[in-house]
Amino acid sequence: MNESNEFPSPGLYVVATPLGNDGDLSPRAAAVLSAASLILAEDTRRTGLLLQRCGVERSGDMTSFHEHNEATKTAMVLARIEAGEAVALVSDAGTPLMSDPGFRLVRGCRDAGLPVRPVPGPSAPVTALSACGLPPIPYAFLGFPPRKEGQATKFFQAYRDTGATLVFFERKTRLEASLSAAFKALGDRPYCIARELTKDYEEYLYGALASPDAAHFEIRGEVTVVIGPPEEGAVSEADEADRVLAQEAEAGGKPKEVTRRAAARLSGWTAKQLYARMRTQ
Repeated sequence: MNESNEFPSPGLYVVATPLGNDGDLSPRAAAVLSAASLILAEDTRRTGLLLQRCGVERSGDMTSFHEHNEATKTAMVLARIEAGEAVALVSDAGTPLMSDPGFRLVRGCRDAGLPVRPVPGPSAPVTALSACGLPPIPYAFLGFPPRKEGQATKFFQAYRDTGATLVFFERKTRLEASLSAAFKALGDRPYCIARELTKDYEEYLYGALASPDAAHFEIRGEVTVVIGPPEEGAVSEADEADRVLAQEAEAGGKPKEVTRRAAARLSGWTAKQLYARMRTQ
């Protein structure tokens, strides 16, 4: 270990923990979690059970650190690091900050000139990319898409012309809506739903955005979704809507008449949505 003569030396340690297989906890991660003065855990019970299963005996305290208390606890953590303590940050699974709490704390440490040391390991986006068979580079990790349909469509649209494979997290109740929004923004692309990564029931489900398999929506919990880059000649629903709107506008009529005619020709678009789209162009 190249931490320093004193282990662990003062600072914030961003520690990756297993996605599902306890054997993926690295020896360095175990050593840091055992010796840290304080462990910040998204769920203290879950982290406590992990340490117990892995035979890690901790010498310091453990406290909850999640999206609802990160702002209030950051000052306390900075003070402890400034006082010479080693603090470890973990999420429920995988690498912290990847759609988990911690960014405010890491930025606070950097702004204060305090050391931040990554302890790398499991990461769901990279794990899914490594095994799903879709192009791994370039890729963009998007976190969780917005809940509202219009916002989700715009969210995916921002990445439409990058040529990158897109990776995001989603909950089972939102999966169908997010894939639909992705189709509207990106056109027909292959996708993979990676679930139960590194666990006994690890599974990779494949489909195409134009015709997603409804059976995929019966899965449980959160999943990692990988959408491949555009295939030659693919046209997004948004592009098709613009094409039809342009045709109907050329045929003449007031904007609401144009959008009503266009809506009759398009599947999945209402006249109201098309009218709003016309006004933004």
